[in-house]
Amino acid sequence: MSAAYHLLGFVVLPLWIAAGLADYFCHRAARISANAGTPESFLHLLQFSLVGLPVTLALFLKANSGFFLFAAVMILLHHLVAYVDVRYADGARKVKPFEQMVHSFLELLPITAFLLLAVPAWSQFLALFGLGGEKAVFPPQLQMLFPAYAAAILVAAFLLNFLPYVEELVRCLRAAHNKG
Repeated sequence: MSAAYHLLGFVVLPLWIAAGLADYFCHRAARISANAGTPESFLHLLQFSLVGLPVTLALFLKANSGFFLFAAVMILLHHLVAYVDVRYADGARKVKPFEQMVHSFLELLPITAFLLLAVPAWSQFLALFGLGGEKAVFPPQLQMLFPAYAAAILVAAFLLNFLPYVEELVRCLRAAHNKG
């Protein structure tokens, strides 16, 4: 197993999950249910989905040109939604420096993961741009290297990211209902 996979699996993904949880606690401390509310919370779940889908697929599919194209589009959409999120939040509440730092991790770790995944699949990454000696492969190709690791990452992301963001949305919806 390459060093890139080790860094990705044992440093980048756990850091990313931890940053997502830290972001949730920042939102809770900022009491977004009382200010930015449901729209901001929805944007958080959308961002989670945009990067969660390629991460999940990377656990089960071979990294080929099609995967890299899909992941790049999802990362770009994630960054677009992150911009909309911060712009909206900045108008509705104070985004404190620590939360801004957490956002830095949440913006850079998807790109880091993408690039680390590209290293062992460099020929397919290059083929996406018509470079190198290999032909680009676009159809999904099943490849599950470490089922126990995949399960651990998915459970951690579900428990430490998805469920907290759903709780945040429920709290925001409840607060909006109580105001109305």
